[in-house]
Amino acid sequence: MGMRVVAGPASQLLATRLASLLKCDVDLTDYKEFPDGEVYCRVTGKIKGADIVIVQSTYHATDLIYLLELIDACDEADSVTVVAPYFGYARQDKRFKSGEPVTARALAKCIKSDRIFTVNIHDPSILKYFPCPANDINAAPELGSYIDGLGLRDPVLLAPDDGALNLVRSASEPRKLHYDYLEKTRISGDEVKIAPKNLDVTGRDVVLMDDIVSTGGTIAEAIKLLKMNGVCDVYVACVHAVLARNAYIRLYDAGVKSIISTDTLEKATSHVTVAPIIAGALKEPLK
Repeated sequence: MGMRVVAGPASQLLATRLASLLKCDVDLTDYKEFPDGEVYCRVTGKIKGADIVIVQSTYHATDLIYLLELIDACDEADSVTVVAPYFGYARQDKRFKSGEPVTARALAKCIKSDRIFTVNIHDPSILKYFPCPANDINAAPELGSYIDGLGLRDPVLLAPDDGALNLVRSASEPRKLHYDYLEKTRISGDEVKIAPKNLDVTGRDVVLMDDIVSTGGTIAEAIKLLKMNGVCDVYVACVHAVLARNAYIRLYDAGVKSIISTDTLEKATSHVTVAPIIAGALKEPLK
């Protein structure tokens, strides 16, 4: 039967884009939630004898349940590949207090398929916990290409700290864009200066980039300080736009020009699709 893409409830748009690139059928998922909170789903297409690719981000806990149900529903397939563009709970990758779970490990162990792909998982060390071959795909160059096409004024990409510098570097270098990271310097007991480590960004458009933007608090403070220090427009770019609670308002109140994200989480900010890089990864052998 060849390859078929199964669109999980959380990733239907991305799944249809992926199927279009792969030139294969896409099977939508019937799903519902019962009054007691249990969830149900059903794959609507043909499974037996196919190479199934399930596309489902796990933003909410119910998204993980749907994914596990879909994997089980496809047990008559020749092979099952899971694409979890956004793998939730990945930030809980360490035990900080006695008695805490390493939640990322606990959830990764549940996903039993022939192989799995994630996109910019928060900590790549989590990949070793999956009980199948696992690869992480870097979407930052796709963001860099989109940013390069915006026609910004002498743009510079900034990481909010040195921990995100590799992400920003991989977005910038293919397009020869300037990049740096923000460094905090304590001036006094109650005064902290935040400024780019190496570059002068005065009079330039700035793109603050990170893998995940959740509540937006740190990014909002950085936007305010950059605006006070003579930059032109400030954009925010991320792979995964969680944008919890009032993050949109917080960022726009701080003065952001626009928020740019991928469709790993399908939001109004999803200007960049990761479908092409996932399609490419599916055609390559796992590393």
